[in-house]
Amino acid sequence: MKLIRSLILASSSPRRQYLMREVGFTFTVRTPDIDESFSAAMPVKEVPAFLAQKKAKVFESELTNEVVVASDTVVILENEILNKPLDRNEAIKMLTQLSGKTHTVVTAVCLLSKEKTVCFSDQTNVTFRALSINDIEYYIDTFKPLDKAGAYGAQDCLPEKFNPCSQEEINFLNGIGRSDLIEQTITQPTTGKSITIIDHLEGSYFTVMGLPIHLVAQNLKTFL
Repeated sequence: MKLIRSLILASSSPRRQYLMREVGFTFTVRTPDIDESFSAAMPVKEVPAFLAQKKAKVFESELTNEVVVASDTVVILENEILNKPLDRNEAIKMLTQLSGKTHTVVTAVCLLSKEKTVCFSDQTNVTFRALSINDIEYYIDTFKPLDKAGAYGAQDCLPEKFNPCSQEEINFLNGIGRSDLIEQTITQPTTGKSITIIDHLEGSYFTVMGLPIHLVAQNLKTFL
Protein backbone atom coordinates (compact mmCIF):
# COMPACT_ATOMS: atom_id res chain seq x y z
CA MET A 1 0.00 0.00 0.00
CA LYS A 2 1.54 3.27 -1.13
CA LEU A 3 0.97 6.74 0.26
CA ILE A 4 2.15 10.03 -1.18
CA ARG A 5 3.02 11.27 2.31
CA SER A 6 5.94 9.89 4.31
CA LEU A 7 5.14 7.85 7.40
CA ILE A 8 6.86 7.93 10.76
CA LEU A 9 6.21 4.83 12.86
CA ALA A 10 6.64 5.93 16.47
CA SER A 11 7.38 2.47 17.83
CA SER A 12 10.33 0.22 18.62
CA SER A 13 8.02 -2.82 18.56
CA PRO A 14 9.27 -5.40 16.04
CA ARG A 15 5.72 -6.73 15.68
CA ARG A 16 4.27 -3.34 14.70
CA GLN A 17 7.14 -2.74 12.30
CA TYR A 18 6.60 -6.19 10.77
CA LEU A 19 2.88 -5.68 10.22
CA MET A 20 3.35 -2.24 8.67
CA ARG A 21 6.07 -3.51 6.36
CA GLU A 22 4.28 -6.69 5.33
CA VAL A 23 1.12 -4.92 4.18
CA GLY A 24 3.25 -2.63 2.03
CA PHE A 25 3.82 0.57 3.98
CA THR A 26 7.16 2.37 3.71
CA PHE A 27 8.09 4.22 6.88
CA THR A 28 10.82 5.60 9.09
CA VAL A 29 11.06 4.33 12.66
CA ARG A 30 11.34 6.97 15.39
CA THR A 31 11.11 5.91 19.02
CA PRO A 32 9.39 8.46 21.27
CA ASP A 33 10.93 9.09 24.67
CA ILE A 34 7.95 9.74 26.93
CA ASP A 35 6.82 9.31 30.49
CA GLU A 36 4.17 6.58 30.21
CA SER A 37 2.43 7.51 33.44
CA PHE A 38 -1.28 8.28 33.53
CA SER A 39 -3.87 9.30 36.11
CA ALA A 40 -5.08 6.52 38.37
CA ALA A 41 -8.57 7.95 37.88
CA MET A 42 -8.47 7.33 34.12
CA PRO A 43 -10.69 4.45 32.95
CA VAL A 44 -8.37 1.60 32.00
CA LYS A 45 -9.74 1.29 28.45
CA GLU A 46 -8.86 4.95 27.80
CA VAL A 47 -5.20 4.52 28.78
CA PRO A 48 -3.87 3.24 25.43
CA ALA A 49 -5.44 6.15 23.49
CA PHE A 50 -3.97 8.62 25.98
CA LEU A 51 -0.51 7.08 25.63
CA ALA A 52 -0.69 6.67 21.84
CA GLN A 53 -1.50 10.35 21.44
CA LYS A 54 1.26 11.26 23.87
CA LYS A 55 3.75 9.27 21.76
CA ALA A 56 2.61 10.88 18.50
CA LYS A 57 2.78 14.42 19.85
CA VAL A 58 6.51 14.03 20.57
CA PHE A 59 7.10 14.64 16.86
CA GLU A 60 4.39 17.23 16.23
CA SER A 61 6.65 20.28 16.09
CA GLU A 62 8.99 18.61 13.57
CA LEU A 63 6.38 17.67 10.97
CA THR A 64 6.15 19.10 7.47
CA ASN A 65 4.23 16.66 5.24
CA GLU A 66 4.71 13.44 7.27
CA VAL A 67 2.12 11.41 9.14
CA VAL A 68 3.03 9.88 12.49
CA VAL A 69 1.65 6.45 13.40
CA ALA A 70 1.78 5.80 17.15
CA SER A 71 0.19 2.95 19.08
CA ASP A 72 -0.20 1.53 22.55
CA THR A 73 -1.59 -1.78 23.79
CA VAL A 74 -2.86 -2.79 27.21
CA VAL A 75 -3.98 -6.14 28.61
CA ILE A 76 -6.88 -5.75 31.05
CA LEU A 77 -8.01 -8.40 33.51
CA GLU A 78 -10.81 -7.57 35.94
CA ASN A 79 -10.25 -3.83 35.43
CA GLU A 80 -6.52 -4.13 36.12
CA ILE A 81 -3.82 -3.41 33.53
CA LEU A 82 -1.16 -6.08 33.17
CA ASN A 83 1.97 -4.42 31.84
CA LYS A 84 5.16 -6.03 30.57
CA PRO A 85 6.52 -8.33 33.30
CA LEU A 86 9.66 -7.18 35.03
CA ASP A 87 11.09 -10.70 35.26
CA ARG A 88 10.31 -14.42 34.94
CA ASN A 89 8.55 -14.59 38.31
CA GLU A 90 6.22 -11.74 37.42
CA ALA A 91 5.50 -13.40 34.05
CA ILE A 92 4.53 -16.60 35.88
CA LYS A 93 2.25 -14.60 38.17
CA MET A 94 0.54 -12.86 35.22
CA LEU A 95 -0.08 -16.04 33.25
CA THR A 96 -1.40 -17.71 36.39
CA GLN A 97 -3.86 -14.83 36.78
CA LEU A 98 -4.95 -15.14 33.12
CA SER A 99 -5.28 -18.93 33.19
CA GLY A 100 -8.81 -20.15 32.42
CA LYS A 101 -10.19 -16.60 32.18
CA THR A 102 -11.27 -14.09 29.56
CA HIS A 103 -9.44 -10.79 29.43
CA THR A 104 -9.53 -7.77 27.13
CA VAL A 105 -6.76 -6.40 24.95
CA VAL A 106 -7.15 -2.78 23.85
CA THR A 107 -4.90 -1.27 21.21
CA ALA A 108 -5.16 2.42 20.38
CA VAL A 109 -3.62 4.16 17.38
CA CYS A 110 -2.96 7.87 16.93
CA LEU A 111 -2.35 9.22 13.41
CA LEU A 112 -0.97 12.74 13.48
CA SER A 113 -0.01 15.22 10.78
CA LYS A 114 0.61 18.95 10.80
CA GLU A 115 -3.05 19.46 9.91
CA LYS A 116 -4.99 16.98 12.00
CA THR A 117 -5.06 14.13 14.52
CA VAL A 118 -7.09 10.92 14.22
CA CYS A 119 -7.17 8.51 17.17
CA PHE A 120 -9.08 5.25 17.46
CA SER A 121 -9.14 2.18 19.68
CA ASP A 122 -10.02 -1.46 19.10
CA GLN A 123 -10.57 -4.21 21.63
CA THR A 124 -10.49 -8.01 21.54
CA ASN A 125 -11.58 -10.47 24.18
CA VAL A 126 -9.09 -13.29 24.65
CA THR A 127 -9.92 -16.49 26.52
CA PHE A 128 -7.12 -18.67 27.91
CA ARG A 129 -7.47 -22.35 28.54
CA ALA A 130 -6.65 -23.58 32.04
CA LEU A 131 -2.85 -23.71 32.37
CA SER A 132 -0.66 -25.83 34.59
CA ILE A 133 2.52 -24.40 36.10
CA ASN A 134 4.45 -26.64 33.69
CA ASP A 135 2.59 -25.07 30.73
CA ILE A 136 3.37 -21.60 32.00
CA GLU A 137 7.06 -22.24 32.66
CA TYR A 138 7.50 -24.00 29.32
CA TYR A 139 5.88 -21.10 27.47
CA ILE A 140 7.99 -18.47 29.24
CA ASP A 141 11.25 -20.36 28.79
CA THR A 142 10.55 -21.14 25.13
CA PHE A 143 9.07 -17.86 23.89
CA LYS A 144 10.67 -15.31 26.26
CA PRO A 145 7.60 -13.03 26.50
CA LEU A 146 9.05 -10.47 28.92
CA ASP A 147 8.72 -7.74 26.26
CA LYS A 148 4.96 -8.29 25.90
CA ALA A 149 2.05 -6.85 27.89
CA GLY A 150 0.43 -9.58 29.92
CA ALA A 151 3.49 -11.82 29.42
CA TYR A 152 2.27 -13.45 26.21
CA GLY A 153 2.10 -12.99 22.45
CA ALA A 154 -1.00 -14.29 20.68
CA GLN A 155 1.09 -15.40 17.72
CA ASP A 156 3.04 -17.79 19.98
CA CYS A 157 0.26 -19.84 21.52
CA LEU A 158 -2.76 -20.31 19.25
CA PRO A 159 -4.59 -23.60 18.77
CA GLU A 160 -3.27 -25.66 15.86
CA LYS A 161 -4.87 -24.85 12.47
CA PHE A 162 -6.85 -22.02 14.06
CA ASN A 163 -7.53 -18.87 12.01
CA PRO A 164 -7.44 -16.09 14.62
CA CYS A 165 -8.47 -13.23 12.34
CA SER A 166 -11.82 -11.48 12.28
CA GLN A 167 -13.76 -11.39 9.01
CA GLU A 168 -12.79 -7.71 8.59
CA GLU A 169 -9.11 -8.62 8.82
CA ILE A 170 -9.52 -11.52 6.40
CA ASN A 171 -11.30 -9.26 3.91
CA PHE A 172 -8.54 -6.65 4.23
CA LEU A 173 -5.74 -9.18 3.69
CA ASN A 174 -7.54 -10.75 0.75
CA GLY A 175 -8.03 -7.29 -0.74
CA ILE A 176 -4.30 -6.57 -0.75
CA GLY A 177 -3.33 -10.09 -1.78
CA ARG A 178 -1.74 -10.97 1.56
CA SER A 179 -3.91 -13.75 2.97
CA ASP A 180 -0.63 -15.59 3.63
CA LEU A 181 0.24 -13.05 6.33
CA ILE A 182 -1.97 -14.83 8.88
CA GLU A 183 0.10 -18.00 8.78
CA GLN A 184 3.36 -16.08 8.54
CA THR A 185 2.69 -14.23 11.79
CA ILE A 186 2.20 -17.41 13.81
CA THR A 187 5.43 -18.31 15.60
CA GLN A 188 7.02 -21.71 15.12
CA PRO A 189 9.28 -22.50 18.09
CA THR A 190 12.86 -23.49 17.32
CA THR A 191 12.33 -26.56 19.49
CA GLY A 192 9.71 -27.76 17.02
CA LYS A 193 7.18 -28.01 19.85
CA SER A 194 4.28 -25.61 20.26
CA ILE A 195 1.92 -24.90 23.13
CA THR A 196 -1.71 -23.78 23.13
CA ILE A 197 -2.52 -21.12 25.69
CA ILE A 198 -5.33 -19.28 23.94
CA ASP A 199 -8.66 -21.07 23.63
CA HIS A 200 -10.35 -18.47 21.42
CA LEU A 201 -10.51 -14.79 20.43
CA GLU A 202 -13.47 -12.47 19.95
CA GLY A 203 -12.35 -9.57 17.77
CA SER A 204 -9.19 -8.60 15.93
CA TYR A 205 -6.10 -10.81 16.05
CA PHE A 206 -3.81 -7.98 14.98
CA THR A 207 -5.17 -5.82 17.80
CA VAL A 208 -3.82 -8.44 20.21
CA MET A 209 -0.50 -8.43 18.34
CA GLY A 210 -0.32 -4.68 18.93
CA LEU A 211 -1.58 -3.01 15.75
CA PRO A 212 -5.02 -3.38 14.09
CA ILE A 213 -3.43 -2.98 10.68
CA HIS A 214 -6.73 -3.06 8.75
CA LEU A 215 -7.95 -0.05 10.74
CA VAL A 216 -4.61 1.74 10.32
CA ALA A 217 -4.87 1.34 6.55
CA GLN A 218 -8.49 2.50 6.53
CA ASN A 219 -7.78 5.62 8.58
CA LEU A 220 -4.58 6.54 6.75
CA LYS A 221 -6.68 7.02 3.61
CA THR A 222 -8.10 10.18 5.22
CA PHE A 223 -4.60 11.70 5.13
CA LEU A 224 -4.17 11.42 1.33
